[in-house]
Amino acid sequence: MKEISVQELKDWQTQGKDFQLIDVREDFEYEMSNLGGELIPLGGILIEDDKIEKEKPVVLMCRSGRRSAAAVMQLEQHGFSNLYNLHGGILAWQQEVDPSMTIY
Repeated sequence: MKEISVQELKDWQTQGKDFQLIDVREDFEYEMSNLGGELIPLGGILIEDDKIEKEKPVVLMCRSGRRSAAAVMQLEQHGFSNLYNLHGGILAWQQEVDPSMTIY
C-alpha cells in the first residue's frame, strides 16, 4: 500500500498539486476538524466509489490511518491503483503540522 506523510500532503497542498482528498471518518468527527477533503465514511466507501477519481492521485485519511488503510485495501480490490493512505491520519497532522487543531 502506498502511503503519504502529513508533510508530503502539506507540500502537495502548498504546491497546488492536482489530487483528491477523501476523509473516511464519521460525520461527527469531520464536523469537529477536517482538512477540507470530501467526506465518504468507511462504511459507504464501496457504495460511493463513483465519487473517487481514477485519473489522479487520491489520498484517503482518517483519525489515525487505520480506517483509511482499510479503505485503500477495499478499493484496490475493486480496481483502484492511484490511492495513498495518509500515514498517521489527522492525529499526525495535528502533531506535525497544526497543533492548534482540535480532534475528537
